[in-house]
Amino acid sequence: MSSSLIAMGVAIFLVINLVVGLAGLSLLFGTFETLFGKPKLTLLRSTKSGNFFAFGFKWNSAKEPAALDTIRIRLFNPFGSPTQVEVSKPFDAKKTSFATEVDMGPGFIDLLGAKNFDLAMVQIEVVSSTDGVVFQFDMKGPKFKKLVTEAHLTVDQFVADHKLDVVKKSQPPIDVPIRSFIADTVPGKGSQLAIATNPAFAAQFGGAAAGGAAAAGGAAAPAAENFKIAKVWIEPGCIVCNACEDIYKEVFEVLADTCIIRPGAPLDDGLRIQEAAEACPVEVIKFTKAS
Repeated sequence: MSSSLIAMGVAIFLVINLVVGLAGLSLLFGTFETLFGKPKLTLLRSTKSGNFFAFGFKWNSAKEPAALDTIRIRLFNPFGSPTQVEVSKPFDAKKTSFATEVDMGPGFIDLLGAKNFDLAMVQIEVVSSTDGVVFQFDMKGPKFKKLVTEAHLTVDQFVADHKLDVVKKSQPPIDVPIRSFIADTVPGKGSQLAIATNPAFAAQFGGAAAGGAAAAGGAAAPAAENFKIAKVWIEPGCIVCNACEDIYKEVFEVLADTCIIRPGAPLDDGLRIQEAAEACPVEVIKFTKAS
């Protein structure tokens, strides 16, 4: 009996410790979320005269995707005059953390000059008009005015400090020459594509092509003499267009980001390998003839 009570007591103790531990972890993660994960609004010093309002905004755009495009400032002033002011202005949509200056218009000066501003509340909203997302920040009037008038960081400094102006360099576009795949001479090579629609190679592709050439009133040229290849390889720059594999799949294999020569590929049909090389729009297929 006593051993059963002891076992029950130990079990209850372990359960209590587990619950307390989970609660502690939840509180810890909540603290981290509060300190580091919440959206943050920073009021900045405007470098422009007039009614400009400068601010920086950071948020987890991967967790809360939105195209933010509007800043809205509301004054709630029940003990002063005017009792309520709202100014709202759009800006260029931002999909990641940013800093900007917005001309809020004359209403912004009226807001800052309201009577009994020290007893008022200010609400700032950063809004996505397209996604329906609103980030809201509330503060007392004196704090808002102090942040606006005593801000020292400019938009440029905020962007630099938070590395918001770092843009990933994109790969330069590939200049793909325009080529015809119908019996045109390849510039600089003096040869023609060995394809069925080219009368010069009609005999090589069987009677249908040859008959077509004869019907057109021209005699088919003698078939080009085939040759063997000593080596074929792919240089960097493949755009995976599949042209080579379509022509000679026993030799060429197109992968996700490049092309390779198949192991044990046959190298006795030099004309088809040459055709694939000449059909390559970026000219990365190279070969040498067997001596």
